Amino acid sequence: MSRSMIGRQSVGKTSSTLIVVPLVVLLGITLILGMGLGSTRIPPMMVLKALFDQPEDPEMLSVKVGAMDLPYDQAVLIVRAVRLPRVLLAAVVGSALAMSGVAFQGVLANPMADPYVIGVSAGAALGATLGMILGFDRSLGGFSAVPAAAFAGSLAAMLGVYLIASAAGRGKASVMALLLAGISMSTILSAFVSLLMVLRRARLEKIFLWLMGGLSNADWRYLPTCAGYVIFAGTFLCLYSRDLNAMAFGEEVAGHLGVNPERAKGIVVFLASLMTAASVAVTGLIGFVGLLVPHITRFIVGPDNRRVLPASGLIGASLLVGADTIARTIMAPAEIPVGIITALIGGPFFLFLLYREKRVV
Repeated sequence: MSRSMIGRQSVGKTSSTLIVVPLVVLLGITLILGMGLGSTRIPPMMVLKALFDQPEDPEMLSVKVGAMDLPYDQAVLIVRAVRLPRVLLAAVVGSALAMSGVAFQGVLANPMADPYVIGVSAGAALGATLGMILGFDRSLGGFSAVPAAAFAGSLAAMLGVYLIASAAGRGKASVMALLLAGISMSTILSAFVSLLMVLRRARLEKIFLWLMGGLSNADWRYLPTCAGYVIFAGTFLCLYSRDLNAMAFGEEVAGHLGVNPERAKGIVVFLASLMTAASVAVTGLIGFVGLLVPHITRFIVGPDNRRVLPASGLIGASLLVGADTIARTIMAPAEIPVGIITALIGGPFFLFLLYREKRVV
């Protein structure tokens, strides 16, 4: 191996470290703040103490919270049982949506694509709505009741879109066919959701809150299953980062570079949809994370998907943990769905993207 090649590898490893380490630190700070802020505010040092320290007699200790003393055992309960699973689930979901956004924008060659572009969200919405109305009580893939129905609906919609796009392309699912099939599927399924909401008004509020997305029901039950799917799909998605780089030059060029575009496209779409389905199943529809984060990440680390995918995962995790912290503190003790916060952040950014694209044209 030549010295120049060794030098390039060394520089690559160093710059990757310079990118990853600050993002990991940012995520750690966001998690600690997320566990400390809320209707009951706990200082960061006390959060760390509650996580890692176990005093001999917790009842004899207290935490100063404003003008009152909070018993230490209650602080431990709030941090470990209530806020820790919530911030971890937010991190997992944020990471999944961000990495899925990178994958879909790469496969579809569309900077406006997001994890819901091929009907995954509409399928989840219909599945969850049917689960709530029909009293669905069966488990699926590690999920229970309504999350299982949403998970099944997501995967069914994704499979339907891919089969339709493949049939339209005579065995090859072109980018345009995927987009058109996804838009059509989303429109049809969303119409069914609206119809069910009109017919079953008694469940209207519950369905509406689920559609806005939130983490108010987060607990330890959902975290292992959701994290398992995300880690599995995210790991394999990173292995296809080189294929995504090649496909950025077009499918014909990717083929000359040794990439099978149809095979890579199918696997990437499946992995990204699996991550999205697992996330949507437990949190409902949380928009704009998958659209916003990939663009922020490319601005920071450049276009190489070998860096963009893992960096997006870390930034997406920090973003959603931060957004959820705002959602439950801005009107404490009441909280608002985190989907509203991400929409308020992502909406203006989406308009900025449109303005930038107009200037480029």
